[in-house]
Amino acid sequence: MDRIEAMKVFVAALDEGSLAGAGRLLARSPAAVSRAIALLEQRIGAELLHRTTRTLKLSEAGERYASACRRILADLEEAELSAAGERVAPRGTLTISAPPISGEEILRPILDAYLDAYPEVSVNIVLLDRYASLVEEGIDVALRVAELPDSSLVAVRVGGDVKRVVVASPRYLAGHPPILEPADLGKHRIITTTHFGHDAWVFPPAAGSAISRSVHFKPRLVVNSVRAALASAVDGHGVTRLYTYHVAERVQDGSLKVLLRNAEPSALPVHLLTPQGRISVPKVRAFMDFAVPRLRAEFSRLSVQAQAFQG
Repeated sequence: MDRIEAMKVFVAALDEGSLAGAGRLLARSPAAVSRAIALLEQRIGAELLHRTTRTLKLSEAGERYASACRRILADLEEAELSAAGERVAPRGTLTISAPPISGEEILRPILDAYLDAYPEVSVNIVLLDRYASLVEEGIDVALRVAELPDSSLVAVRVGGDVKRVVVASPRYLAGHPPILEPADLGKHRIITTTHFGHDAWVFPPAAGSAISRSVHFKPRLVVNSVRAALASAVDGHGVTRLYTYHVAERVQDGSLKVLLRNAEPSALPVHLLTPQGRISVPKVRAFMDFAVPRLRAEFSRLSVQAQAFQG
């Protein structure tokens, strides 16, 4: 077995979570999988995996080597597809990351239609409340709601009116002090998510000031699920901060009220990101061409909806 094949086995073992899983995926015997890992460990002179009967855990050297393997295999795939040119139809597995709610409610229906249009492609969608490292984690495309730092990633804008809003239920507000400025939040029960700030929320400067306002608090509930934070706020248990598209329906039906409208941060852009060079891979190019106009239409609809309940 050559080094490239051994790398494929190594990466498959990580993705499947076991050597046996890698064997099933690649149609190789357990002995062949073990030999592939041993070959790599012998070449680099270090243990890559800590093995138990049930789990695999990367060693420190294994973490570095796994990132390198993913880059090498991705570059190899790109080179082969580039050489094949237009003769190659979209095929293979497309790995996409997205925030949980936008991934489930906005992106997933578009993916369903994409899969119908391209029967030789399958999709692995990874829903994350953090920013994934696309190259190191083997992700082809990411949907990201954020201002983007300068990077080598290819970014295509699909939306630009997503705001962070503070909301609470009318029932909660009726029994607690009014919230007229960000500092008033210190008197309230705060429901927060790990993605939106564990113990502080930042607001734009007050009129006449250039210093952002940071409101620190001791949250009553911290949860890593937007749905859970939203449900808790709707049930009257406190104040939370989420994106406009998270709360739009609940604001429209009266379950929640938007607060501090004069202290909302600027709207955030929404992009599809892909590593430099991956855009030429047929499955990625086809997805970008398919998804971008549909995402723009959906985020435009959500923007109109958000403006309606904030007007």
